[in-house]
Amino acid sequence: MQIVIADKSHSIYAEIICETIELAAQVRGTGIAKRKPEYIITKMENGNAVIALEGDKFAGFCYIEAWGHGKFVANSGLIVHPDFRNLGLAKQIKQVIFNHSRTKFPDAKVFSITTGLAVMKLNSDLGYKPVTFSELTDDQSFWKGCQTCKNYDVLTRTEQKMCLCTGMLFDPKANDNKPYKEVKENVFKRLKKIKQNLFLKKDKNVK
Repeated sequence: MQIVIADKSHSIYAEIICETIELAAQVRGTGIAKRKPEYIITKMENGNAVIALEGDKFAGFCYIEAWGHGKFVANSGLIVHPDFRNLGLAKQIKQVIFNHSRTKFPDAKVFSITTGLAVMKLNSDLGYKPVTFSELTDDQSFWKGCQTCKNYDVLTRTEQKMCLCTGMLFDPKANDNKPYKEVKENVFKRLKKIKQNLFLKKDKNVK
């Protein structure tokens, strides 16, 4: 199984990606915005998507959307083909697209709106926090993308304040101290181990 940054050569999979997304929406009976092959191809050509392949067979997909002049990005269209579900592939794709997003847009806030509990768990593992819609992008181009969702009337009736989706956000500034914390913990562990070895040597010398 390969998970790679998609490019123009992967445009042959655009049709099946859209069909898989639409089928998943029908099976779940919840709102998933429809995508067109042309849109998926654009994401591939811009290097803003990842694709999972088993040989030449399509296995999974996800892409990046940038909003508010790059202040916000979303990892959208996460889908796994039915033949490859229950193998942990969605989590792997989510990790790759998240890392790719952080590399291309290091200062952007990464957000998600979803009705899927599995996606919420994946987001939470990556450091996303539940937030109100007011903390997400106010770029109307993003919210217009919800028009093909069956729950769009809920969003409009609440003036984009809430819907059946849960809003989640990863703020890089709020997570800046995470790498430092990990390094600090590793240093303390190493010092503790050195002290323990010194005490053991001391005890041996005493005997």
